[in-house]
Amino acid sequence: MPMIHDFLPLLAALAAFAATHSLPALPGLRARLVAACGQRAYLWGHSLLATATLIWLVAATLAAPRVLLWGFADQARWVPIVVMPLACMLLVAGLSSRNPFSLGAGSKGYDPARPGIVGLTRHPVLWAAALWSGSHLFPNGEVRAALLFGFLLGFSLMGMALFDRRRRAALGERWQALLPRRPGRADLGGLLWRGLLGLLLYLGLLLAHGALFGVKPLDLFW
Repeated sequence: MPMIHDFLPLLAALAAFAATHSLPALPGLRARLVAACGQRAYLWGHSLLATATLIWLVAATLAAPRVLLWGFADQARWVPIVVMPLACMLLVAGLSSRNPFSLGAGSKGYDPARPGIVGLTRHPVLWAAALWSGSHLFPNGEVRAALLFGFLLGFSLMGMALFDRRRRAALGERWQALLPRRPGRADLGGLLWRGLLGLLLYLGLLLAHGALFGVKPLDLFW
């Protein structure tokens, strides 16, 4: 019977992931890091560290004992298949768009008159993470899955409020001026190609899911 110590590697990975994403938000720490190594080096270093801790987190989850919390239902396995295309489109659009409010390609060159995906949500990347984790939570009725997806769902939802509070304080009066309009015709081209890339990402993940995670979603179709 697995014991609590069998989940310590997963709990350590969760703590490392939380620290990687939370410590730079501490007052003055990010400024000191940027001053020490430069803006570009800081962004690259933080991105690589965040990616590494995410990979560690997924690997620790797969290595954790399989302890059932609730029964599996084949119907629930359709939830991520339906939800993940939207999550992938939001992820690609968010990471490739200028965004002064949240995660993205930076704020330089952002135009509130042509906001793209930011006109639909200030936090496309965090919404992508919330949809991914939330849609995978209930079809996976194991302790390890509940720890991973439950943690990431809560972390993503809390992150939106934290980003809003932090950005509002940093931008001051500029907050209202930068608030985006709804996307217009000029945004459609950018939204379209980002959406198509998101669907390609979804297709790639769908086909590689069995090799990467041991579960083949496409088996539901046969």
